[in-house]
Order: sequence, then structure tokens, then C-alpha cells
Amino acid sequence: MAYTSYDVEKNQGYVQSGGSDSSNPYNGENEKRHAPSQEADGAVPGEAFVIGDSWRAKLLRKATTFGVEARGIERVPEDERTDSGFRGLLNVATMWFSANMVISSFALGILAQSLFYIGVADAMLVILFFNIIGLMPVCYFSTFGPTFGLRQMVLSRFWFGWWGVKSSVNSIAAAQLIHAVNTDVPGFVGVLIVAFCTLLITLFGYKIVHAYEFWSWVPALIVFIIILGTFAHSGDFRDIAWGTGTSEMGGVLSFGSVIFGFAIGWASYAADYTVYQPSTQPRYKVFGWTFLGLILPLLFTQMLGVAVMSATTINGGDNIYMDGYLASGNGGLLGAVLFPPLGTFGKFCLVILALTTIANNCPNIYSVSLTVQVFARWIQAVPRFLWVIVATGCYIAIAIPGYSHFETVLGNFMNFIGYWLAIYSSIGLTDHFVFKRGFSGYRPELYDVPEQLPPGIAAVFAFCCGVAGMVCGMSQTWFVGPIALHAGDAPYGGDVGWQLGAAFACVGYLISRPLELKFFGR
Repeated sequence: MAYTSYDVEKNQGYVQSGGSDSSNPYNGENEKRHAPSQEADGAVPGEAFVIGDSWRAKLLRKATTFGVEARGIERVPEDERTDSGFRGLLNVATMWFSANMVISSFALGILAQSLFYIGVADAMLVILFFNIIGLMPVCYFSTFGPTFGLRQMVLSRFWFGWWGVKSSVNSIAAAQLIHAVNTDVPGFVGVLIVAFCTLLITLFGYKIVHAYEFWSWVPALIVFIIILGTFAHSGDFRDIAWGTGTSEMGGVLSFGSVIFGFAIGWASYAADYTVYQPSTQPRYKVFGWTFLGLILPLLFTQMLGVAVMSATTINGGDNIYMDGYLASGNGGLLGAVLFPPLGTFGKFCLVILALTTIANNCPNIYSVSLTVQVFARWIQAVPRFLWVIVATGCYIAIAIPGYSHFETVLGNFMNFIGYWLAIYSSIGLTDHFVFKRGFSGYRPELYDVPEQLPPGIAAVFAFCCGVAGMVCGMSQTWFVGPIALHAGDAPYGGDVGWQLGAAFACVGYLISRPLELKFFGR
């Protein structure tokens, strides 16, 4: 189906007729001869974005000369999916490895003792099992990218219909590290450093993000190994005993909710980083390599956080670890591990670790720039890289005020990420397995045709049911649900918000989707 000037201008403005100046390869008859076609499967060739005289085409032509990715949420044609074979699988594994081998993941391990008062062994078991549970939807959704060539939020249209934050956390953690190295550096400076470095990478898009993530895990892993070795040599690890009874149950469930929230936090981005892999890429390999890239750094960094935080209990809290932690949070705690034995080199290690946090921000900001394009056609018409700039400004505005109370921000943010993504994943997977009965039940060419997509009423109803379950099971300092009260000791009980949210959403969708199909037929 070839684009006409009217169709294209109406449908994002990829190609617009210009004048008759034959000296301009994008104008007049030359443009009409070379105007690309939209393929029968709804894919849009890459060249379509730069042809024409619209402001968008001109801007993208200029941007692509610097290597900026022109494509937004449009479906990727099969012949442009060059991220193939073993290299493609290694790309996705190293990207997730780099994105999680960061200080914000380490900071989650610290919460086990500082907020939830659970021991070492039980905290590590929570980290193991809740990470595995949270990663399952992420790994499975990653297999949708090669199959359909569509971004994650575009795929959501097949479940939620046409109408149907994390970066701040990472910037705050990096800012604390920089502040720990030089207490004269205000926290907001660290946020800005990470933000602008992230901006430079994500402006260019998929290939540059993958290229950066392919290697950025190396210095992070080296620094974390130095931390592990130095701390182990100090002999300051303390095996905090297991708790018992309802108090232990509440702490385990609440800490597990935070771990789950961080793990499943990538679910809304998963397919974004596999869309350039060919449809012939075996799904089990995509799933497996994604899982390895995620689980290894999460377990390592979070369990290391649990171990290092145990040292704050020495002498009843009267020690350099607790002093450092109280002075500069996570950065101060790591400073207590590294500075006495390593001196200036220890400070250098913390700077490197702070900068590697950029690897965690990159997929967040890149995917946010894609997600906003799903909202409306006029938003989709704005080039992706401009939304990167907007998203960067937004999370700077959130991260700087949050710097002074990082633990509260981290705990609350991870809980809410876990709540809504558990509901989202429950609805998507229920529709996928029960109603579409697998990948063969999709017509991906209809991703941009509102009248052919589900009305979204069933998904919205199910989401509301999920919210009701979430409210019943959530445990926050400002609200504790009635079911959460029975999952641990008063006053906070234990957080079962994501479990109930997912269960309520699943039941709600199983009830409402058959009715929607009956009345609307789609």
C-alpha cells in the first residue's frame, strides 16, 4: 500500500509532496518516485521518516546525519531487523546486565535491614525468589519484540485498546555517591551529571543504547568486586539472625514487594530492546538470555547490599558504617567500606560506580520517549529524540527534591511500580494465553488501526479491579489495607498489594472480556 501525500500527512506526516525543484532529492517528482511503501504487515521502512518537506522530515534528516534513530513506535520491517544471531542475544543480555549492575540495585538490599528489620539469610532468600517471580513477565514480553517488531506499549494496544518512573531513583542514588566523595558537592549536581550523560546516549536511540550497555557493565562489576573483596577482608560481616512469627512474615512480604517492584519494573519496556531482532530468533533463547542478563546482577548487587548493611549493627550501631550511612546514605556506607583501606582509590571507585548508573537510566529514558508517542497521533508526529529531552527535564525535576529522602522515595516508588505492573502484566498475559491463545492470535498489522483494536473496556474494568485488590493489600506509611493488616504485625502488617492486584485484575478480565467480545466483536 503506497503512501499518498494526503494519507501520509494525515497519518504522521512521513511523506509530504514538495515543490518541483529537481535539485532537491526530497522534492517534487523525485520524491514521488522514491516515496517508500508501507508494507502489508503495517511495517514502516526506515527511509519513510526522512522524505518530504515537513518540519518533521527536515528535522529527522538533519538528526540522522549524526546517527540519531529516526524511528519511533512504528513497526520495524523484517529486512531492517539486523540485530540477529548470537550477537543479538548477547546485546539484550548485556543491556540488562549493565542496567542492573548499578548502585540503585545495591540500595534495595540495604532496605532489608534498615526499613524491614529482617535478617541476612531470610533477606537473601526473599531476593532470590521475588526477583525470579518479577522477572518472568519481563523475559516473556521480551519475546514479543522479535515476533512482531513492535514496542512494548504498542503491544499493549492489543490488550487495552487504543485508548486504553524509575529514572529518578537511579539519579538520586548516583547523586549520593558523588556527595559521599566530596561533601561540598550538592546532591543536585550529581543528579544533573547523570541526567545529561544519559541524555547524550539516549538521543541517538536503539543502536547506541545497546552499544553503550554492551560494555558499561565492565567497570561496574569491577568496582562491586572490589567492594566485595574489601568488605570480606575486613571481617565486619554480621549474620543477623532470622526473625519469627507475624513480624517476620510482614517484613518478608513488604521487602519482597520492593524487590518484586524493581524486577518487574522493566516489563513495560521489555519488547523495546528486541524489536530489531528477526522473527526467526528462537523465543526460548530470547527469554533465556534476557533472564540471565537480569537475574545475575540483581542477585549479586542486592545480596551484597544485605551483607554490607549488616556491619551497621556492630557495637549496637556505634561504628563507621552506621556513621557513614547516616551522613551520606548509600554513598556513605560504601565510603566506610572503601575509604579506610583504599583511600583516594576508594573515592575513585565510587565515582565510577556513580557514573555507571547511567546504564540504568538509559533504558528508562529511551523507553519513556517511546511510551509518550502511544498517547496520540500528534505526539507520535513529534520525533522521538525530542521526547528524550522532555523526559530528562521531568525526571530531573523529580529527582532533585527526592535526594534528601532517598529511602522513602525508593521504597514507595518500587512498591507502586510493582503494583501497577503486576496488574498490567496480569491483564496482558491473561489475554495472551486465554483469549488470543498465544502468538498466533495477533494481527500485528492492525497496531495503528483504532477501530480494529479492542475497545479497552474490559481491560479498564480489570485494571480497576486490580486497583481495588492493591488497596486491600498495600502497606504504606500513609495507608494500610485491611488484608495487609493480617499479613504481619500492626501497625503496618505486610504488603500483599501486588499479589492481590494481579489476582483481582485477572478475575476481572476473565469476567469482562467475553462480554466485550460478544457486544463489540473485537
